[in-house]
Amino acid sequence: MSDVRNVQVGEVRLAYRVWGEPGAPPAVLLHCLGEDGEDWRGVVGRLAGTHRVYALDQRGHGHSDWPGEYGLARWRDDAIGFVTALGLGRVTVIGHSLGAMAALLLAAARPELVARLVLEEAAPPHPAEPREAPGAPTGSQSFDRRAESAVAAERNAPDSLWWDALEQISAPTLVIGGGPTSPVPQHHLAEMADRIPDARLVTVEGGGHLVHEERPGEFLAAVTSFLTSRP
Repeated sequence: MSDVRNVQVGEVRLAYRVWGEPGAPPAVLLHCLGEDGEDWRGVVGRLAGTHRVYALDQRGHGHSDWPGEYGLARWRDDAIGFVTALGLGRVTVIGHSLGAMAALLLAAARPELVARLVLEEAAPPHPAEPREAPGAPTGSQSFDRRAESAVAAERNAPDSLWWDALEQISAPTLVIGGGPTSPVPQHHLAEMADRIPDARLVTVEGGGHLVHEERPGEFLAAVTSFLTSRP
C-alpha cells in the first residue's frame, strides 16, 4: 500500500497517495461514492508508468476528514483546492461515478487546471430518476453515510447547471461507459459526450458501473490511447 499523505484544503484535511516519477505529468484520480484512493489499485501501476499519479480520498471517505457537509460543489472545490495546494499546474483528471461528476465540474469551473479529462460511468442525473436516501448506518464504515444522503438528495433534485457546465469544458475528454450491464443509462453518457465540445465516447462491454475493476485491461487501453493521442 502506498504511503498516505495529507494536505489541508480550506477547512478539511485531505488524504492522498502518490505513485510515479516526480517529474512526470500529473494525473489526479477521483473515486466513486463509498470508496477511497485505494480503489484505483488495479490500474494505477500502468498509469504511473507515464504520469505522477495522485489518488485522493475525497471528503467523507477513507483517511480524509469527515466534516458532515457534502455535495458535488464541495467535492469539486476540494479537488480544485487539492490541485492548487500541491502546485500541480495543469493536470489530467480521471474520475469514476461521483468522482467523475466532481471532475467535470472542476474542468468547467477551472479549465486552466485541466489538460485532459476522463469520465468513467457518470452522467448528470435526470430528475425523473429519483433514488431513496439511505437508512441509518450500521457497524463500522469506510465512509461517512451522510455523504450518501447528500448524493441521493442531489440526484433527486439535480441542478440544471450541471448539464450547462458540460459546454464549458475545453479539455479533450474521454467518456467511458460500461455498456448495458451498467445501472447508468448509456444514452445519458452519449448525450453528455455530445455536449462536451471535444469529447469521445468509448463503451467497454461487460464493464458495468465498475469498468476499471471489471475490465481493467480494456479500461487502461482506452485511457492510455487517449492520453497519448495528439490534442
